[in-house]
Amino acid sequence: MEYRETSKKNYINQLSKLAFIPLIILIILLMLKFKIALNGRTIKNFSAIFISIILEAMPFIFIGSLISSFIQLYVSEKTIARILPKNKFLALLSASVIGIFFPICECAIIPIARRLIKKGVPVGVATTFMLATPIINPVVLMSTYYAFNHRISILFIRSIAGIIAAIAIGSIISILERNNSDLLREDIYDDNDDLCGCGESHTASKNKSKLSSLLDNVISEFFDISKFLIFGAILSAVFQVLVSRDSINVLARNPYISVLAMIGLAFILSICSEADAFIGSTFVGQFTTGSIIAFLIFGPMLDIKNTLMLVGGFKRKYVITLIISIVIICFILGSLVNFIEIMKVI
Repeated sequence: MEYRETSKKNYINQLSKLAFIPLIILIILLMLKFKIALNGRTIKNFSAIFISIILEAMPFIFIGSLISSFIQLYVSEKTIARILPKNKFLALLSASVIGIFFPICECAIIPIARRLIKKGVPVGVATTFMLATPIINPVVLMSTYYAFNHRISILFIRSIAGIIAAIAIGSIISILERNNSDLLREDIYDDNDDLCGCGESHTASKNKSKLSSLLDNVISEFFDISKFLIFGAILSAVFQVLVSRDSINVLARNPYISVLAMIGLAFILSICSEADAFIGSTFVGQFTTGSIIAFLIFGPMLDIKNTLMLVGGFKRKYVITLIISIVIICFILGSLVNFIEIMKVI
């Protein structure tokens, strides 16, 4: 997407890059705390975990980038608006599952949601669509199934929890934000374009063929998503190698604190939903199931790069309401999964 002012484009891109600073600081602190020496065994274990995450996730990132770019170029928001029912409840329900047919990445979904609101789609319905689509994206579902060693239970819980969260948050927004016209900011986005984390256009240029634009979009989106995956894989590998299970047991096994910890991790890492399952799966056995589910549904809804886009595209009241709602609903769902798991053990 093109910004109306180059300075604003550069500003958001620079802020996105700064998101990696806390990750680097965390890695250094872990090494200092546990007095880890970079010996051959440590480096070997780190490399094995890091490379396995990258190799497993890359095919899904490429497929996701290809499908997402194709849909953004060849399927308009008018088509999506026509499909949604007029009945509010049915519209919310439809918006929560329509992403199966329109798999779009979480950064490109925000400008599309803006245009749906401009075309008269109720804000709660557009919000539900924006939050659910990156979770029930078929590529995301496949990657989740593969990353968790074909455990259908994780795939099922992630999908259902994501749909429930999106509908609940959309309903809250519908109640609190009734005026569509007063939600959008006009000073950042050009409504004819989309914005992904890469800052590149996802809309065909007048001077380019659609095939050329498709290839450009796939490449730019693939590399942009990959850099977030690399940093996420680094943190995951460092965590597995440097941190002993006993040292984090109080945090990781607490049914509530663990959920908050993984929500915070999802926000900081800002990993694309096509790849986040490969990071989340590395915490199985250390963190609670509910916290991992919270990681898998919170990340596609809200992270650093998405927050910057929301602030740039929507008024402050809507953004604050949305962020608070996402945090609360994801925390409740993650804690509920932990509660059910505890009750089964008892």
